[in-house]
Amino acid sequence: MLELKNLEKKFGNFVAVNKINLKINKGELFGFLGPNGAGKTTTIKMIVGLLSPTSGNIYLDSTDVWQKPIETKMKIGYIPDQPFVYDKLTGREYLYFSGGLYNLTKDVLKAKIDEQIELLKIGSWIAKRTEEYSQGMRQRIVIASAFLHNPDFIIVDEPMIGLDPQSAFLVKRLFEEKAKNGITIFMSTHSLNVVEEICTHVSIINKGNIIFSDTIDQLHNLKKEKNNNLEELFIQLTNEE
Repeated sequence: MLELKNLEKKFGNFVAVNKINLKINKGELFGFLGPNGAGKTTTIKMIVGLLSPTSGNIYLDSTDVWQKPIETKMKIGYIPDQPFVYDKLTGREYLYFSGGLYNLTKDVLKAKIDEQIELLKIGSWIAKRTEEYSQGMRQRIVIASAFLHNPDFIIVDEPMIGLDPQSAFLVKRLFEEKAKNGITIFMSTHSLNVVEEICTHVSIINKGNIIFSDTIDQLHNLKKEKNNNLEELFIQLTNEE
């Protein structure tokens, strides 16, 4: 379980995240929505340890991630909004490097890499330097690296950026399959259709505040009550013109 308690982040006098509270349970595919500048990426960077909170706590299976950072990071797979890879490494070399950070043995790592190559249809690109990769292929490699150590939690920031329809389909099916197997996925995205298609729970953040948090079914019910589609409802809730 991932829990955020009164989580706040300030940059000077600007409040990017305003004492939010969220609880994400095992096996949920949790969509985190919000307009640009709402606080989504700031929240994610605090969860994975790239930004320290101004106040509040983040708990992973009841362990404070800022009290035991190494222990909690071993349970997390992180997929950032901009995939970073080392250009002079091949895809396979990059995955061996990533898996080595989690102390995986060579035999286990080889099996996990072969599995991810097959799942994400990386094919012969795995032997090419990543400097030759498209944005979408870089994203696939970074996604593969996040799953190598069998994490309990996947934290994702805009996973569909740069993906063609085939790649997006593969990634959505992968997330659904992992959630069915008990992995918790916390996904920030602008893609409302992706949230409707695969998420089980949704929160909407606006100007640093949580303005909606419930199951996808409750979001659909609210959509029906207001006689809106999801895009219209999102705009109404966030007061965006």
